[in-house]
Amino acid sequence: MPNMSETTKHPSERILPERPVSDLPAKDKSGPLVELAHVEKHFGSLHVLKDINLQVETGEVLVVVGPSGSGKSTMCRTINRLESIDSGVIRIEGEPLPQEGRDLARLRAEVGMVFQSFNLFANKTILENMTLAPIKVRHMPKKDAEDLAMDLLARVGVESQASKMPSQLSGGQQQRVAIARALAMQPKIMLFDEPTSALDPEMVNEVLDVMIQLAQEGMTMICVTHEMGFARQAADHIVFMADGRILEKDDPDDFFDHPKTQRAADFLSKILTH
Repeated sequence: MPNMSETTKHPSERILPERPVSDLPAKDKSGPLVELAHVEKHFGSLHVLKDINLQVETGEVLVVVGPSGSGKSTMCRTINRLESIDSGVIRIEGEPLPQEGRDLARLRAEVGMVFQSFNLFANKTILENMTLAPIKVRHMPKKDAEDLAMDLLARVGVESQASKMPSQLSGGQQQRVAIARALAMQPKIMLFDEPTSALDPEMVNEVLDVMIQLAQEGMTMICVTHEMGFARQAADHIVFMADGRILEKDDPDDFFDHPKTQRAADFLSKILTH
């Protein structure tokens, strides 16, 4: 649980645990887990993704930052086809992303996603929220699904809330349940679309703590966030986007200390001084 004395700090100042690189699994040298090649996307006349090229290796934590409207969330949502693309290709484990049908459903079971809003079923208990997809999609026996759910709820620190309804939990607790629910499908990669942006400031660290733990355990993660402290300490690489393009991909120290583009330097000067 977070030190509440730190929760009022600016995101860039929050003190998070160092990531022990030696504990991470070896990277898969056979090819990237996720690949985007020449991806283009329009919303009507608005060109939101422009020639996106990106690779994410197994076990890598990639953090995507940039100003609002830069295409970060749209790019994240294309990876499990919550948003379609106009051209280009997205591959998961070397296989092009299916357009629809059972193959797409199978892929979505392998790609966990956590949104800004928690998206828990309001009429189901926390335990029922946790077990629904493993039972319906993975065909897991109910007892096994419940055991897995309780293990994951304990892992994110909310096992005591299993019998409650979502409305009885705080925003931070609901978001931790949302993370655990995604993990219950045993995904190969986790996508996070600004998971702390809808939370009260004092609840942010409890969610970041869970994400730090996942990073330490070697989960492949793509995270869109404005939490610069998390980005600097948890990421293997940081992608900076602006105006629908990837302008930089670098390791955290180089990105924060020596940005290569004026656009990134301007972004950092604004976000780290407010």
